[in-house]
Amino acid sequence: MTELIVTNFNRNFTGVSATAANVVRQQADMFDMALVAHPLPGCPTPISPAEARRLSRNPPPGRPFTIWHVRRNTEMRAALWARDVLRLPVRIVFTSAAIRRHSAFPRWLISRMDAVIATTEQAAGFVPHVRAIAPHGVDCSRFTPAAGRAAAWAATGFPGARGIATIGRIRPEKGTDRFVDAMLRLLPDRPDVTALVIGRAARSDEAFLQTLKDRIALAGLADRLLFPGEIGADDLPGLMRGLSAVVQLPRYEGYGMAPLEGMASGVPFVATDQGYYRRFAYQGQTGLIVPEDAPDDVAAALSDLLGNTARHDGMSHAARHIAETEFSAKAEADAIARVYNDLWAAG
Repeated sequence: MTELIVTNFNRNFTGVSATAANVVRQQADMFDMALVAHPLPGCPTPISPAEARRLSRNPPPGRPFTIWHVRRNTEMRAALWARDVLRLPVRIVFTSAAIRRHSAFPRWLISRMDAVIATTEQAAGFVPHVRAIAPHGVDCSRFTPAAGRAAAWAATGFPGARGIATIGRIRPEKGTDRFVDAMLRLLPDRPDVTALVIGRAARSDEAFLQTLKDRIALAGLADRLLFPGEIGADDLPGLMRGLSAVVQLPRYEGYGMAPLEGMASGVPFVATDQGYYRRFAYQGQTGLIVPEDAPDDVAAALSDLLGNTARHDGMSHAARHIAETEFSAKAEADAIARVYNDLWAAG
């Protein structure tokens, strides 16, 4: 019988999917586990929810129940159905990264969890039943530094001698417009740099995206400030290691994996003070925190970073070291395992 069920009900590869995949790749060697619903890169082939319920009918050998680890509202509902309606021997663990108050229905769902894992101290203040704080980790075996950054960037096929990027959904909350504002200031003075907006816009944000493209075209930078869309999970590590900087300027972020994936790839970052970015920055050793709505400051920080080879090299080496020693996926998986073992021990 399976002792751990991990759900992934979103067919799109989102930030939640990325963090789940990082952990599941570690857990596959730690537990008799199954992934449910949609596939994740490098993870076991998923089974159906019906099969997950069948595998949970009886306690696994040596365990009083099967643990279902969920991360989304739909997944909480499915786990509650298994535990409370079908009365299966199941306990539910939920990971929460939000640093704002959940709406009423998610709050009710979360209140029904057997254990909650918060990704940060701040997130822990918005949810009940917190058993542990386990920051998301990065898979340092997938995200690795390039042997030669210039060659890695050239291999991406994008123009220019150097690349910088912002990564995430194209919408105001993610600060895509802030990135464009900063690039309109930076790129005219850095003809060797190409900037990428990696992600897609929902239909409701298409007008927002078009406004950004119009501004870029008016500035004559449409050939150097590009919108390549989403990059597949298997292709992202190769692109990431070719970058010279990751730039994340959101108005809100619960945690934020892009700077951490960049760090594991030996790429420093520039970011607003959202999510866990200040912790990632290690007092400027690996990244730079910039003020909100300050495109001139962002452009200046990037210009200084890109123009100072010794500083860039030092931050690149520090970024990789901190990612490996402080924010690895293995460390996150170990912290989560302690929560599972406490639940099983309590019966």
